[in-house]
Amino acid sequence: TPSSLLLAAIDTIDNTPNKTMVLFVLCIKAELDGVESLSLLNYSNLCFSVRNPLSDYETREKIVFNPSETLEQDDGDREPPHHFAVRWEGQKKFSTLIVLDEEGAKSAFKKMKKKGGKKKGGGGGADLPRDMTADDSGEYVPVLAMECRGVEPYAFHPLGNEFKVTSSGGAVFEEDVDLSEGDWGEYDEENDEAVGVNEFESKIISV
Repeated sequence: TPSSLLLAAIDTIDNTPNKTMVLFVLCIKAELDGVESLSLLNYSNLCFSVRNPLSDYETREKIVFNPSETLEQDDGDREPPHHFAVRWEGQKKFSTLIVLDEEGAKSAFKKMKKKGGKKKGGGGGADLPRDMTADDSGEYVPVLAMECRGVEPYAFHPLGNEFKVTSSGGAVFEEDVDLSEGDWGEYDEENDEAVGVNEFESKIISV
């Protein structure tokens, strides 16, 4: 009947975004001064803004999750462990975001290459996440991979505790590396040199 066909069509539309996995990569760029490496900590809270890829207006601003903690799930939940979930308007299922660890990222990138994954935004967009080094100063570097179903992260918001800086002399700064204003500076007393991360920028690309 027409009504049953309509219901079937609605159900198909409802489930579509959850079946499609998209790999998103957070890339960062900065000018490094006296810095050997800038690392994203995988056990610190991360803040992103996300949107519904099928909507022009549905967003969730500045959601926070921790890559080391997955959400609690019911015993009958078929979704794999994930770090963030949202149920968009009119959706039956949750849309999910999973932060990939090193092995998970390698596996996901391998699958994408087999499928002929696309490259957007340039700047090493299809590379595996890694630390930014002194050689990368001023260039975009991939630092985090996220496997998303029905949700699209579009902005990254530094909170002030998610990065670790290692100076050229080997000193480690892991507390209060606040890049929310785009610049951070400190003094490496042991090696008598200034340490700085300036003109910090970020972008999120799909692979």
